[in-house]
Amino acid sequence: MHSRWSATRDSLRETGDRFVEMVSSSRDPRAKVTADWSVADTAAHVATIASLYASILRPDELPHPFPALEGHILAATVDTVARLNDMVLRDFTERDPQVLGRRLRADIDRILRAGEHLDPATPVTWLGGARVPAAGVLAHLINELMIHGWDIARATGAHWAMPPQDAALFFDMFLIGVLRHDIGRLLDTGEPARGRRIAVEFRSRHTVPVTLVLRDGRVSVEEPGGGTDVRLSFDPATLNLMLFGRVGKVRAALTGKVRVAGPRPWLLPAFLRAVRLPSNSYPLSRPD
Repeated sequence: MHSRWSATRDSLRETGDRFVEMVSSSRDPRAKVTADWSVADTAAHVATIASLYASILRPDELPHPFPALEGHILAATVDTVARLNDMVLRDFTERDPQVLGRRLRADIDRILRAGEHLDPATPVTWLGGARVPAAGVLAHLINELMIHGWDIARATGAHWAMPPQDAALFFDMFLIGVLRHDIGRLLDTGEPARGRRIAVEFRSRHTVPVTLVLRDGRVSVEEPGGGTDVRLSFDPATLNLMLFGRVGKVRAALTGKVRVAGPRPWLLPAFLRAVRLPSNSYPLSRPD
């Protein structure tokens, strides 16, 4: 983790700058980006996340930006994040793209300054009471910028790059980081846990090979090896877009950027139904 800390910080700065430039140059901030959000709404959503993360990483210096919603944030699950986002956006009313850009850049600056004095492996409390390493918080914000930048570019015709080495930070630093620490309430669904063990090995040129094991409703991280049901090789940007509902599984497979193999590949859908991420803000045309 420490070896990629500098790359993570550099990526956050560069991706944040690109996102702000795209939003600031948008001809119509009211243009629909998703079924529910405009360009301005999408930028506001990302700005609220950056503001929250600045306070998470600098709690002694920065107050919680949404104190009335702190309980909802700590109780969030993947199934309630959409409602939480709506609550935050009702509380945060700024929609001027120029103001949002300045606020986003300022909060990214605060996050990067906090990182100068933080051990990137230090766990902090995140949504749903999960525990995430500090580096994972930055990686999650990079992914928010990338995914919502993709949303805006798709709606407005702007150019938006998702470099694989930057997209890979979400999987390595955030997803594996939170699974190694504590997932909290994030995957609580109220449904009975299935006892069948499912082991999925993930590999790409930009991430450390790892196996995720689902058993009795819990997910653990193991080294690649025996007992694997599914082997999944992936392009990091495509996997992220798929996990967040922007690209359908069929399309991802047809492009060859997500490839499924192994002795029991039919178990992957059951794995992804349990180990899933929020995909509430669908594009106007839903994925296949």
